[in-house]
Amino acid sequence: MHSMISATASPEPTGFAGWVVGVMESLGSPGAGLIIALENLFPPVPSELVLPLAGFTASQGSMSVLGAILWTTLGSLVGALALYWVGAKLGRTRTRNLLARAPLIKLSDVDKTEAWFAKHGTKAVFFGRMLPLFRSFISVPAGVERMGLGVFSALTALGSLVWNTAFVLAGYALGENWHLVEHYAGLLSRTVLLTTILTIAVFVAVRVRNGRRERAAAEAPTVQFARVPTSEAATEEFRRID
Repeated sequence: MHSMISATASPEPTGFAGWVVGVMESLGSPGAGLIIALENLFPPVPSELVLPLAGFTASQGSMSVLGAILWTTLGSLVGALALYWVGAKLGRTRTRNLLARAPLIKLSDVDKTEAWFAKHGTKAVFFGRMLPLFRSFISVPAGVERMGLGVFSALTALGSLVWNTAFVLAGYALGENWHLVEHYAGLLSRTVLLTTILTIAVFVAVRVRNGRRERAAAEAPTVQFARVPTSEAATEEFRRID
């Protein structure tokens, strides 16, 4: 019976996953928070992998589940605040100037984005913490637009708490099968990435097509009509045709 369980059990994490577990076993819950803070600053480090590993490490007794959840949420907040500071230092005027020089970007696009963020920014920050890729990037426009620091921190902490709790508990419940969480979360990440790429591709295609049409219209020959001089008291006569 023991040999059957050993045959079906997942191997110990290796590579990057093994390094993550090693940090958490050495530093405990603060180690999990540190890695998640780095994940916010460097999106290629996937939280969908780190968080289930935190749950797995907790299931092995190296730290508590509650500690893993609280410290990873704190790490998410610290990383988000660092990116918020980057956006705040960059500033609205400098951001607009940079985007105005970017190819295919118009200031009208920037104006629409600012108007959208002014209306939906709070929801974007909260729900953005639960979307791969956007988890990190949403902090920058929040800083650029100088969203209230208290509001930003509260929304970031709450959104991160929901996301982190779900993945840490899943990893804890699955134990050595934590990789199942990473597998299905990876599908979500790839779906979001593919949707983002397709959206950008459609935007570029439409903007290039419109640009070509505008250039063609500008280069098209125009028809000029000669002005026929008339007297100030010009009259028109109409003849009846029987």
